[in-house]
Amino acid sequence: VQLAESGGGLVQPGGSLRLSCAASGGIFSILIMGWYRQAPGKERELVAMATTGGSTTYADSVKGRFTISRDNAKNTVYLQMNNLKAEDTAVYYCNCLHMTAWYWGQGTQVTVSS
Repeated sequence: VQLAESGGGLVQPGGSLRLSCAASGGIFSILIMGWYRQAPGKERELVAMATTGGSTTYADSVKGRFTISRDNAKNTVYLQMNNLKAEDTAVYYCNCLHMTAWYWGQGTQVTVSS
């Protein structure tokens, strides 16, 4: 399974970005798709995840600002990020649980700066 992220970039504080991640390659059953992020000098942390059944989980720091959604037919997950803050600056990684294995994307840089 391969994951391809897109949508990162530079945005001013208060702005918005939408990340996309498409899974491909021998897909049978993706149970969970989600987003993690890693800022310089910090550990990778969960941002949001969504199950095939529609359940979602968010980090407290992004609740009310970020929205995760999935298109199960396209094996794609999105992360709509609004009211971005400088502390949201990080490399954002897509991941998925396919059958019994976790897969990761290469990451996309999100920089929030004026």
